[in-house]
Amino acid sequence: MTDAAKVATTTARIRPDVQAMHAYKVQDAKGMVKLDAMENPYTLAPELQAALGARLGAVALNRYPANRIDDLKQALAQYTGLPDGYGLMLGNGSDELISLLALACYQPGGVVLAPEPGFVMYSLSAQLQRLKFVGVPLTADFALDVPAMLAAIAEHKPIIVYLAYPNNPTANAWSASAMREVIAAAANVGTLVVVDEAYQPFASHTWLDEIKAQPTQNASVLLMRTLSKFGLAGVRIGYLVAPVPLIEQLDKVRPPYNVSVLNAECALFALEHAAVFAEQAHKIRSQRTMLLKKLQMLPGVTPYPSEANMVLVRLAGDADKAGQVFEAMKARGVLVKNVSTMHPLLANCLRLTIGSTDENAQMLSALKASL
Repeated sequence: MTDAAKVATTTARIRPDVQAMHAYKVQDAKGMVKLDAMENPYTLAPELQAALGARLGAVALNRYPANRIDDLKQALAQYTGLPDGYGLMLGNGSDELISLLALACYQPGGVVLAPEPGFVMYSLSAQLQRLKFVGVPLTADFALDVPAMLAAIAEHKPIIVYLAYPNNPTANAWSASAMREVIAAAANVGTLVVVDEAYQPFASHTWLDEIKAQPTQNASVLLMRTLSKFGLAGVRIGYLVAPVPLIEQLDKVRPPYNVSVLNAECALFALEHAAVFAEQAHKIRSQRTMLLKKLQMLPGVTPYPSEANMVLVRLAGDADKAGQVFEAMKARGVLVKNVSTMHPLLANCLRLTIGSTDENAQMLSALKASL
């Protein structure tokens, strides 16, 4: 058998639907102003870098993670103000938690449902677990289409409904009344609702307040967060908040030692200096206000309201205006995200991450020149 035939035979063992998929691509940002991935633009001050380095140097890398993971869970519980009767599960970023939810809740013919456009991992995790994914389009202004959501829940009786709050890539937070209607409808058919608060540091409201105020109405709600937008995108820590009996069941499918000792120590250090990261989030929110005002002044650019560390803009022009402007900005050294092909509702849209003052100035200059 030739080498090519051997490779073909080996590849044939991979699931056909996986072979037909496209791998997740990370854009090459070398030498660019990187505003494509909703990262915190600020690094730690030198004295904090030195203190963190000393902490990490003392970590017992020869041992599996153990008690330090429990310390992190306790620190996160305190940081979030965990309600009585609730527990917490850690993941290697929110992505792993989404995959574990699909694994734990799998049922033959099961459905995962979410508004669209939304975070790609909701549908991808469903596909990989052989669950059906049903996307319910948002309205033209990116609000929850409540009648359509209620109809889809009644028809499909999904095992999981995802509600990103705020949403990615549209950056808006849906009305509390719309969220309550969808959560109530899901509870009526025994569906779990995952409220994904990845962008909570930049939002004006958290669903955790709703859970505390109305625990019965939110008994089927799981709250998911990540430290990526907190300022630790490279550390990969996500966490899930839910009633203890539910956490105990979900934790059964979590791989042992899924969070490394280095990641846990970084997260603990960051939580000990939460005020530093809160100030960074404040700067980003201030830059968001400035950026929205300046974008509104650009002819042919329509920015949408944002509760996240990104702004979605729609460009006037021909069918591929967003693609043309994206490439022109890239040629000028600024990398943003072209989301125009993700969903019909995003036609001619770009997603702009909010960076530092200097980065935002460079981005605006590149955008003006590229228009």
